Amino acid sequence: MIPAVIPLPVLLVGGGAAALLAAGLVLRSFGPGYRLGRLLAGTPHVTVEEALSQARQGDGRYVRVDGRIDSAAEFEDEHHRPLVFRRRRIQARLRDRWETIDERREAVSFEVREGLASLAIDTDGLGDGLVVIPREASGTAADVRDHVATDVPDGTPVRMRIEQVSSVEHAIVLGVPVAAGDGSVIIGPGRGRPLVLTTLDVPEAMRLLAGGRRARTALAATLLAAGAVAIVAGLAWALLDGLR
Repeated sequence: MIPAVIPLPVLLVGGGAAALLAAGLVLRSFGPGYRLGRLLAGTPHVTVEEALSQARQGDGRYVRVDGRIDSAAEFEDEHHRPLVFRRRRIQARLRDRWETIDERREAVSFEVREGLASLAIDTDGLGDGLVVIPREASGTAADVRDHVATDVPDGTPVRMRIEQVSSVEHAIVLGVPVAAGDGSVIIGPGRGRPLVLTTLDVPEAMRLLAGGRRARTALAATLLAAGAVAIVAGLAWALLDGLR
């Protein structure tokens, strides 16, 4: 008996599909940052005027708007920078991951402005979708014992991260603009997607979300490219064989 030979096109398509699956698993290992990166890369861009118009027409699409941060009620940090949002998180390294054990935030009403048009930001909706360069200090649970449960050992690694948005920055905002009863429009989370706000350009935000894991990012890109090439080659080969 001569064993059956798997046709090369089938091997190429199967190998390509396996490579794409492996790439997906690598990307998902980035956690929430992977989803935020996809949203930053793929969300359609509209002007602030267009976002306002869509909201008043009841078009609840998830969109991206760009503009300058503006507020009439900013506050200062310790370096006298005008801020509209500040979040301080204390996180402990528990069960091999960072867990937030204390969070405090300061925020005022602010908007993203483009020309004469402005769009209010849902500050209460800002969660993990805030993508800014954090200020960070590290230590142990013993250093912040007032903020850590008594059952957390003194030697547990702890970090404090401060994320803030200044009124002198430009921002990229992703969300669903919604019209309120008084005619104002606010952009926030919606359609199962988070409100995203970053004061970085998209490539820099992507690098921040990747957390410096360049090797893993390169591996995912290689697997995606190899998988796509293998599938296209396999389908083309099969098509040519069918035409003979």
